[in-house]
Amino acid sequence: MRSLVARIRERQGDGLMPAIAEVKVRSPKAGELLRGRHPGTLAATYETANAAGVAVATEPTRFGGTLDLVRLVRRATDLPVLRNDFPTSPDHLDATREAGADAVVLIVKELTAEQLAGLHAHAQSLGLETLVQVHSIADIARIAQLGLTPDLIGVNNRDVTIGEIDDGDVSHTEALARAVPAGPPVISQSGIRDTADVRRARDAGADAVIVGTAILQAADPAGMLAALVGVGWPE
Repeated sequence: MRSLVARIRERQGDGLMPAIAEVKVRSPKAGELLRGRHPGTLAATYETANAAGVAVATEPTRFGGTLDLVRLVRRATDLPVLRNDFPTSPDHLDATREAGADAVVLIVKELTAEQLAGLHAHAQSLGLETLVQVHSIADIARIAQLGLTPDLIGVNNRDVTIGEIDDGDVSHTEALARAVPAGPPVISQSGIRDTADVRRARDAGADAVIVGTAILQAADPAGMLAALVGVGWPE
């Protein structure tokens, strides 16, 4: 397994801002994003631009994804692969591991306490790192109440449970990142558009960012990603 946590810390040690670049076929708000490009080629491009990992959107209805995207990306890069989806069952996690992903997203708001605790334990038993995603102080409190020890905590700047009806704003990370318990790297995701957003997320307490739509819409995805990484990590 490739560790996303270790790669984030490695990028920070190199003085770079860790960025997890996304492979996504489409988005409900932005429309088609992959536009005929091969997922593996994109992932390899991200690696040359010093990405910390690759997030793969596999949800089919809203994002046009499949688990095959994970397989294609896994074969094309040595970067850790994060499956970005809405898991609700152990079978989903088994399939995630079989496809070659290294980490999985668990969305607090999408799951009952029993589901969240069970899926978190099952993911850990499979060797998958867990990125537990929050959108509110209440979500952060649930993690503590359940005694979970996520590998990473994601602050989503958009409420994904109601669809992409807003653009997301880094001010959400600014409001929540400092409330996350010390330990796991904090990831800011959604609404990251440029170096100013990355800098705001970093200064608010985020250890890394996930960037998808902005990179995929850029004329030069690798160049844009390199600029985001180049925001840097303070000594």
